[in-house]
Amino acid sequence: MAPTNAKRSLVAGIDWLTILFYVILLAMGWMSICGACYDYGDTPNLFALSTRSGMQIVWIGSSILLGTVILLLDDRIYDTFAYVIYIVLLLLLAATPFLAHDIKGSHSWIKVGSFSIQSAEFAKFATALAIAKFMSSYGFQLQGSWRNFLACCAFIFTPTVLIILQHETGSALVYFSLFLMLYREGMPGSILFSGIAAVVYFVVGLRYADVMVLGDSTSLGTLLVLSFILAFVAAMLMVYTSPHATDIQLMGEQRTATLAFRSAMTSTLVIALGTMAVIVAADYGLAHIHEWAESAHSWVSATFGIDLKPFDVTMPLMAVLLMLALRLLWIGFASHIYRYAYIALFALGSMAMFFSAHAMLDRLADHQRTRVLVLLGLKDDPKGAGYNVIQAQIAIGSGGLEGKGFLNGTQTKLKYVPEQETDFIFCTVGEEQGFIGSASVLVLFLMLMLRLLYLAERQPTTFGRVYIYCVFSIFLFHVLINVGMVLGLMPVIGIPLPFFSYGGSSLWGFTILLFIALRIDAARPMK
Repeated sequence: MAPTNAKRSLVAGIDWLTILFYVILLAMGWMSICGACYDYGDTPNLFALSTRSGMQIVWIGSSILLGTVILLLDDRIYDTFAYVIYIVLLLLLAATPFLAHDIKGSHSWIKVGSFSIQSAEFAKFATALAIAKFMSSYGFQLQGSWRNFLACCAFIFTPTVLIILQHETGSALVYFSLFLMLYREGMPGSILFSGIAAVVYFVVGLRYADVMVLGDSTSLGTLLVLSFILAFVAAMLMVYTSPHATDIQLMGEQRTATLAFRSAMTSTLVIALGTMAVIVAADYGLAHIHEWAESAHSWVSATFGIDLKPFDVTMPLMAVLLMLALRLLWIGFASHIYRYAYIALFALGSMAMFFSAHAMLDRLADHQRTRVLVLLGLKDDPKGAGYNVIQAQIAIGSGGLEGKGFLNGTQTKLKYVPEQETDFIFCTVGEEQGFIGSASVLVLFLMLMLRLLYLAERQPTTFGRVYIYCVFSIFLFHVLINVGMVLGLMPVIGIPLPFFSYGGSSLWGFTILLFIALRIDAARPMK
């Protein structure tokens, strides 16, 4: 009987199902690039190196060769040299703005002979290796250790900042997906929730900033965001001030629990009053709010002889929120129950983030700011920032259920969709293969993601589990954002669709990410 720590052979250890998904996605990606770069009316010459479809075959072949080499290398190389690889890629990222040429305002492509490489694509696997190495060190614990958490953030944000300096915001945002892995490894859910809440504040606050309610005195966006903040704070207080909370019982701070519980009840009452206008708006529409407000004003004036004037209800809401936050800070530090202080900091940070949203928007480049405004429906720019998305939606919609067939798409052949071989490659899938083909591609990606989750959970080492979760997070982010921006659900930030978008750097980068994961998995001991 084989010992439990014996290693299986490389061929037996490789997860061939994942490689099957990889090959199918490569084939479908090449077909999509053929459709995107084929000129309408020309004789198809899909294998000529002068065409993008021909060059993509070169990238596919070299990627398969690269993946094979990765599988043949000793798996201990990736653990041993993780930090070295990370430092080398950081140096390359730092040098890229000085070596790269200006391409549409971006300084991220380094010329190597007749080819160009994008260092940001390779920094992804280097960052995943480095953070996996760090988190697998002896005695490492993420939960309850702010020092370890901040160190992990440093691993993530260092390449992010260097890529932003290259004016590649889209590629930089990909690194935020690694917080999904940190959540799996013990990062407090409150941090992940705070990030999601910040996005909600930003979107809702900007989207409804100019919608006025209650006699044109109150911004609906501000009212909604403050109501959300109060609701979140009240929910946290309800959870953390339970009469059966262990920390309160041990410390005998029943008075503290009572004070916090009353604060929760007060804030909940304020929420009910503050969001009344929002509820009415959802049920009856903004026009009915004005009618209701005018009727109420007339009735009060006629009955009591009081002339009520509309006022901004967000001001008292803000005052209550500030007083509640300050009260919680005092309770937290006075009783040494710091959960209350954390809730207070969440409330103050939420308000600071919301009121700085417009400043953050103004700091974006003009084209980025326009894309955000178009996505939120605050600006109509069908010939500018919204053109790509509109044409992509037309192309996808024209495919119908079954699509127009291989090389038969008209929107893509006539070049209506800009960047249709790279960032907007999914519109070619929709036009030529229709809903069935598009759904099949998404199902394949879903199966690949689920397989990566399975591989990650069966790893016997922290290094392997953390690395594969990093790969899963990066792939998930790319697919969701790329497909979402083509459908008009996400802002256009310019990131490739894995294995579909044209280019050697992205294809090599994704291949390295995936095949290192496969090599690590293949080296796991036999049970």
